[in-house]
Amino acid sequence: MFNPYFLVTFLYVGLAVLGALDASLTHFQIVPVIAGLRWMRVHFITLGALTEFAFGILPIVVAARVNVPRPQTRWDIWLTLNLGLLILLLGIPMVSGVLITAGGTLVFIAVILLMQQLGQMRSAQAEAQPSSGKKFYITGLAYLLLGIIIGTGLWQGWSTWLQIKVPIEVHIHANNWGFMSLVFAGLLIDLYPSFAGRSLQWPKSINRIYWMMTIGALGLVLGPWVQSNVFAVPGLILHLSATIWLVINVAKPLMGDRSAWTAGIWHIVTSYVWILAPVLVAPLIILKVPGFPGAGIEQNAPQALIYGWVLQFGYAIIPLLFRRVFTPDQQPKLGGNWFSLIAVHIGAMFLWVGIFANDSQATLHGIAYALWFASMLPIAYELWQIVRSGMNRLEQPVSLPATE
Repeated sequence: MFNPYFLVTFLYVGLAVLGALDASLTHFQIVPVIAGLRWMRVHFITLGALTEFAFGILPIVVAARVNVPRPQTRWDIWLTLNLGLLILLLGIPMVSGVLITAGGTLVFIAVILLMQQLGQMRSAQAEAQPSSGKKFYITGLAYLLLGIIIGTGLWQGWSTWLQIKVPIEVHIHANNWGFMSLVFAGLLIDLYPSFAGRSLQWPKSINRIYWMMTIGALGLVLGPWVQSNVFAVPGLILHLSATIWLVINVAKPLMGDRSAWTAGIWHIVTSYVWILAPVLVAPLIILKVPGFPGAGIEQNAPQALIYGWVLQFGYAIIPLLFRRVFTPDQQPKLGGNWFSLIAVHIGAMFLWVGIFANDSQATLHGIAYALWFASMLPIAYELWQIVRSGMNRLEQPVSLPATE
């Protein structure tokens, strides 16, 4: 069945590829810096590719898990989301508060409509298997709503009357630790048996992981909101513990089975390494260790998190679900290959080294974005092959019975 979200996802992946190339050329001073484009590149991945992908796949995954027919595309949701994203794409590089607020409002409405759609999916069949990931998705989308409110509020002065001490950090934490972490966890929980051919190591741990992740994300949002480690530190511990527990759930059943450790599995498991990187240096930032580049880490760590963790997770999961939708007759498999795996990790390493090497930072960060650009190329080509194959199937003529 045709899914317009996936086609738009593919377009945003293409924009993300060009954005990484532009970032590399900017650091090498080959092309000029354009105000507002730095955050635009990140939003190609987060609000663009991954949000479109989430809107397209979550209703399908939940419907399959609760054993109800695959839902028809809600064009009201699709139009609201994409009109909002289009306005944001105009507003962010122009740094236009009016456009950013208008676009954010439309995306906010689309998220509410999607949450309502997911919440209404219940099976009347008693034997139907519940979707373990459904609560992860709905809670993650609720954090996205908060991220949208804070993000658009930056241009309307809402942070002042909401008494938010560090609004940009609250916005980032709500989107990363809330929305993306919870949605990714839900997808792993729901999809793991299908692509791994086995169950998670501890299926009964899912509910605990959910609450640890949800409460941990809340602490990570409240920390910069009131600028207090009383919330941030416990939130970080809870969220990180839940994340590690989830990754072990995924990796442990595969131990000893070398054939199961494909590039796609390595993409998923090792992508979470780049969540640990900012966590390990956080105490040094909090303690304000002399000579430690705290400001540089706070400025560049989100880029490493998005490209090292978020995008890399997408390398594996997005092609898997593209195959399910566009080529349902073929065996679905995780995306990615050994080149994309190596290039994306080395890129993240160069970015982190560049944070500490001030004299060579521009060059090292230019190399990092060049490697990320290179790592995206095989994924974009893989998605293009899947989309082309699926569209060719749709275009095949239907044979009619012969008439006498």
